[in-house]
Amino acid sequence: MKCTTIKRIALTIAAVAAALLLSVAAFAQETVRITHALGTTDVKVNPQKIVVFDFGALDTLDLLGVDVAGLPKQSIPPYLAKYASDEYLNVGSLFEPDYELLNEIKPDLILIGGRQASVYDQLSKLAPTVYVAVDTADYVGSFKKNMENIGRIFGKEAEVSRHLAEIDAAIERIRARSRGKVAFVGLVSGGRVSTFGPGSRYGLVYDVLGFSPVSAPIEESTHGQTISFEFILVYNPDVILAIDRDAATGAEGAQPAKAVIENALVRETKAYKNGQILYLDPYLWYISGGGLYSFKAMIAEIEAGLR
Repeated sequence: MKCTTIKRIALTIAAVAAALLLSVAAFAQETVRITHALGTTDVKVNPQKIVVFDFGALDTLDLLGVDVAGLPKQSIPPYLAKYASDEYLNVGSLFEPDYELLNEIKPDLILIGGRQASVYDQLSKLAPTVYVAVDTADYVGSFKKNMENIGRIFGKEAEVSRHLAEIDAAIERIRARSRGKVAFVGLVSGGRVSTFGPGSRYGLVYDVLGFSPVSAPIEESTHGQTISFEFILVYNPDVILAIDRDAATGAEGAQPAKAVIENALVRETKAYKNGQILYLDPYLWYISGGGLYSFKAMIAEIEAGLR
């Protein structure tokens, strides 16, 4: 009798152990551990209820055919205009999430960018939260890691790899044509222009695409260093890349970037005389960017305009 009881206990323990192993295995199969710049997050594979606070992440999911439940309906880029419909929840602003609504809908995943970095801890208490902003000091490296993380979460690794290979090829084509060319990046706002150097918000123009910066030291800032039009003439760039911030933010009564940039001084530059002032899509470059679609589109418009 005692022997039988011991056997039953042993069998019970074995069954429990087997169940635990199966449970652990199932967890391993159903979740993926994502390491990102703000921490490590366990995420369900193919989460169903997704909230996105970063438009680059949103255009990535859109390109990959992944649906979302909600987003901040503020300054939505025109190429993502369908997400303004009532089909998608408005989960707050780019800087102020609606915590009450998020707690109510209980997302399976929240994707955030740089504008939400300061509230990462609060969002992580509500749902698995992954940071997908690019690091301007390593634009391509951080971008690829973000895309590969998204690919792992949604089982889209092969599709992501294909897009990344296309981006690599486009970058190499531009680098072959940009070598030796001095580029000036100008963010236009309120009738004034600010510029950026390597390693900055728009440092990818130099660090990734291979253009040379103007020889002047540029102060690093989120909105760039304000400069005069004389500055542009003195450093006489081969290419001017202009981004209309006012157009992206919907500033009322603002002058278009073209009217601000193409004054008498700038018309004396090599860039103007050679037709190399490129007016970049402000929504891609200022509002979104860093997404699988947006980064590819950003590169494509420079490639198309470069002579």
